[in-house]
Amino acid sequence: MIYSGFEFKNKTLELADQALKMCRKQFEEIESIQEYNQQKMLMAFQKAKVSESNFFASTGYGYGDRGREALDEIYSYVFDAEDALVRHNFVCGTHALTVALFGLLRPGDKIVCLTGKPYDTLLGVLGFGDEKCDGSLKDFGIEFDYIPLLPDGTPDYDAINERITSDVKVLYIQRSIGYDLRPSLVNDTIAKLASTGKNKAPTAIVMLDNCYGEFTEYDSPLKYGVDIMAGSLIKNAGGGISPTGGYIAGKKDLVEKCAYRLTTPGLGKEVGATLGLNREMLMGAFNAPHVTGENLKTAVFAAALFELMGFKVMPRYNEKRGDIIQAVITESEQALINFCKGIQQAAPVDSFVTPEPSDMPGYDNKIIMAAGAFTLGATSELSADGPLREPYAAFLQGGLNFHSAKLGIMLAADRLL
Repeated sequence: MIYSGFEFKNKTLELADQALKMCRKQFEEIESIQEYNQQKMLMAFQKAKVSESNFFASTGYGYGDRGREALDEIYSYVFDAEDALVRHNFVCGTHALTVALFGLLRPGDKIVCLTGKPYDTLLGVLGFGDEKCDGSLKDFGIEFDYIPLLPDGTPDYDAINERITSDVKVLYIQRSIGYDLRPSLVNDTIAKLASTGKNKAPTAIVMLDNCYGEFTEYDSPLKYGVDIMAGSLIKNAGGGISPTGGYIAGKKDLVEKCAYRLTTPGLGKEVGATLGLNREMLMGAFNAPHVTGENLKTAVFAAALFELMGFKVMPRYNEKRGDIIQAVITESEQALINFCKGIQQAAPVDSFVTPEPSDMPGYDNKIIMAAGAFTLGATSELSADGPLREPYAAFLQGGLNFHSAKLGIMLAADRLL
């Protein structure tokens, strides 16, 4: 049933029904993962003995903030970590990753990315290429290199074996596709990358950019050879409720180094006022597994529908996923713009706005973004974006609930029929 206020071409309705039938098996698997991780999250809350007193605000130094401590304990448990650093003052995923990198690396150290060139916004942090920002890792004498992916977008294990040396301090892995048309990384692939890199650099730290990947599988990557990982709370891990923030989770001594970078050496995790955000952050954590499942169902449905329409999609609807992102290759600038306009129409916020391409800090090309979100930039809410460059791929993510997100996918499809 489609509410009468939304009008679609008959062809769109027919294809949407067909796509739903195609997705039944995938939806069953997603819901199984969703239920398992939701149960694990409930257990985490019970073990942390969360109570109403955890919601109270702290100010100043924030000493003894029970809500903050409960958040760290909860994320440690659900991510199978020894410790976690969960804070509202991580301004984005790139910030959390940057704090981790500066916490782990020292002048003269070397970091190698095993999954090709990292996401655009991290290049300035690394001081890579033309992105030679003041205060970058390069400014501190830290060497960066990366190993290109194979033409099919999969890791080049032969090159890793050839090029990784024992002096590498951090083996860096990016789980999500970013703006690349490659497969996202599932835990089995992450495990193989970690073991291959560690075989050549046994003392290296395996660090994972886990953005968009949380709760997409039964287990955390920390069970698969990763030492430390970081991500954002306005993506999967915040459940569409956390208004800001990020996390770092992993081995206790490594998390402590990162905490010293976020605050000061010696103080680390012991300080940091929460300013009344604990309730939203705790509620966001609790909802995160369920919302991630809704994100995944949205992505699978989009893949099926646009594949039926003749578009190339990545991944396909029936392929295993390590993140919530769905790429739809529109093959023209106008088609990409139209796709994003359709997604914007389905937003609960700013549905009347028309997205336009524009220049954005940290990106080489103009970017078009469609998002009508309760939290600015929250990719756990339905959104789509993409750089205006060939092959003009739209990168779709989010959907707080599948029923409304489905409408957004159909509105985007309707504009391209």
